[in-house]
Amino acid sequence: VQLQASGGGLVQAGVSLRLSCAASGRTFTLYFMGWFRQAPGKEREFVSGITWSGGSTNYADSVKGRSTISRDNAKDTVYLQMHSLKPEDTAVYYCAAADKYYSGGYYHPNVYAYWGQGTLVTVSS
Repeated sequence: VQLQASGGGLVQAGVSLRLSCAASGRTFTLYFMGWFRQAPGKEREFVSGITWSGGSTNYADSVKGRSTISRDNAKDTVYLQMHSLKPEDTAVYYCAAADKYYSGGYYHPNVYAYWGQGTLVTVSS
């Protein structure tokens, strides 16, 4: 499975941005898709996730209420729409895919088998 993330850029605080993650290859093996971010000097953190079927979503508290994750079945693409961006949202955003069910959830990077290359989001104040 290959993942290609895109959509990052330099934006001003308060605007919206949509990140995309296109999956290719043996996508029928996937179970869950996640978005993570890593700011300079900080650990990679979970942002949002969605089951490959698109039936269940979850969000980190830091983005809950101003982000929406969705999936386009026909394009094998997952989107993360972020609104009201803040300077603290500045980070490299990574999409990741898990190919197994984990009862403990998908908040830790270690449960993901595949990673995209990352896309930089910079929010200026």
